[in-house]
Amino acid sequence: MNTHFPDEIFQDFTVISIPTVTNFRGIDHREVALFRGSEGWSEFSPFLEYERSEASHWLKAAVRAAYRPWPKLYRESIRVNAIIPNIDPSEVAPLLKNFAGCTTVKIKVNEFEDGAALVEEVLAVIPDARIRLDVNGGWTLREAVENLYEYHSRFGDIFEYIEQPCRDLLDLRRLKRETPFKIAADESIRKNLDGAYAQLSEYADIAMLKWAPVGGFEVAHEIISSAGLPVVISSALDTGIGIAHGAALAASFPKLDFACGLATIPLLESDICEPALLPQNGEIVVERREPSGRLIHKYRASEERAHWWKNRVSDIWNNERGSEWL
Repeated sequence: MNTHFPDEIFQDFTVISIPTVTNFRGIDHREVALFRGSEGWSEFSPFLEYERSEASHWLKAAVRAAYRPWPKLYRESIRVNAIIPNIDPSEVAPLLKNFAGCTTVKIKVNEFEDGAALVEEVLAVIPDARIRLDVNGGWTLREAVENLYEYHSRFGDIFEYIEQPCRDLLDLRRLKRETPFKIAADESIRKNLDGAYAQLSEYADIAMLKWAPVGGFEVAHEIISSAGLPVVISSALDTGIGIAHGAALAASFPKLDFACGLATIPLLESDICEPALLPQNGEIVVERREPSGRLIHKYRASEERAHWWKNRVSDIWNNERGSEWL
């Protein structure tokens, strides 16, 4: 492996580690690499278990966001949804206080009864909430049909869509035909970035895109242009720097029918930006952000972790011809 680290590209390279407020995706700290380019700050933050091939999309997005201007923007703020991880129902009301003005709520679910308890708690706080269920591909086709029937039977027509109920594309296609629920595809897109997106409408009604995992602004627009579906832009548990790029991606689509999943800072102990990029009146502002020196000092990762991230960047940059991304 070529271990040369391109300091001239990744200026002010800094690794931070911020505790999460819940056990989100099985992690209790979010590690993120920040750096600066000619256009401003950017963020490289693929989850630790991702191999080079997947993490390379994140680095490509990060480098281009640091060195290329944002695309044309059609709005100055983005409507966002609240997010409830798979937590104890008693934690729902306190967490929702961090999503000021949000009336759409995404709930991470698995088993029906646990998920239903979370839906009930959300409705107790926001009686007119529009609910999104995020399954992360965790159900079989049979489980999806049974669970969605139960959700509809108990709660009625409050569900805006179901995000990635099944992982298998054939299962999604059958589910879309057999249930009245709208289906949103997330993992089916970002885990198959060489896929045939013109066929996406056969198994999904909505395309969920995250700025970094898909490879940045250009790739995201190529996907939506090919798929011809409404888009929802979401966060990958980014800091305010990464979320700012996600908000710019959302603002770069002339038509944006749904609230976006960009209000994930409440899932972290802190943002790395001051003020934190939190929703106000159910929206976040579209603007470039930079890290706070005080918060970098507080959350700076160990030298050992910084070295690990530098090696990760070097491996991708040198073996995936990263210089071509500039």
